[in-house]
Amino acid sequence: MKKFKKTLLSLLSLLAMATLNPVAQAAMEDDPTLAKVMINQLEHRYTDGPDPLVLEGEAWIGKDLHKAWFKIDAARVNGKTEELEVQALYSRAVAPFWDLQVGLRQDFRPKPDQTWLALGLKGLAPYWFETDVAAFVSDEGQFVLRGQFEYELLFTQQLILSPEVTFNLYARDDKKRDIGAGLADMQAGLRLRYEFVREFAPYVGVNWNRKFGETAGLARAAGEKADDVQFVIGIRAWF
Repeated sequence: MKKFKKTLLSLLSLLAMATLNPVAQAAMEDDPTLAKVMINQLEHRYTDGPDPLVLEGEAWIGKDLHKAWFKIDAARVNGKTEELEVQALYSRAVAPFWDLQVGLRQDFRPKPDQTWLALGLKGLAPYWFETDVAAFVSDEGQFVLRGQFEYELLFTQQLILSPEVTFNLYARDDKKRDIGAGLADMQAGLRLRYEFVREFAPYVGVNWNRKFGETAGLARAAGEKADDVQFVIGIRAWF
């Protein structure tokens, strides 16, 4: 696994260095380096069982065409980190509103941890659907396709309703992590936020988690529910 990680890190370094050649630097003299941190979701989810505290965030630094992106997904239950996923990506603008992203994903929780090569496309689809689609190949040979889609419906300039959907497709069974091949899980949410300022907005909403196929069967066998409806309250912010 160490060799796998070193190879991927070398690839990511070469891609980043390729963008810093003299020609590229000359073309970007008037293109300032910018940065942004986004807390997309920091929320408490109310369930029938233990209530999780969930964080979903992103950050980037770079220029108009070339950026370094970082993504984090985490969940804590009863004071313990149950889920922790971090991505480090090189992002290249390939079309208006669209970036091609390549890099590494590391799953620290649940155990055992995994390292993945990530290749994705992030941007705005027609009708302004925010889209983040990525393929992952792990150091264990697993292949995953993930899709995330979000839309914003403005009632006013400050009151905004955001439906979103996320799904994961797995190429093969992973019994160590209670995952079956095919469509393993889907999450759908509906959040209503009020932007006191553009950079800060509290929200309330509902979130639905559903496991499918063999993944659902493994969850039931372990005494867990295959679907769960959660009421959420949280904040969204960026700076």
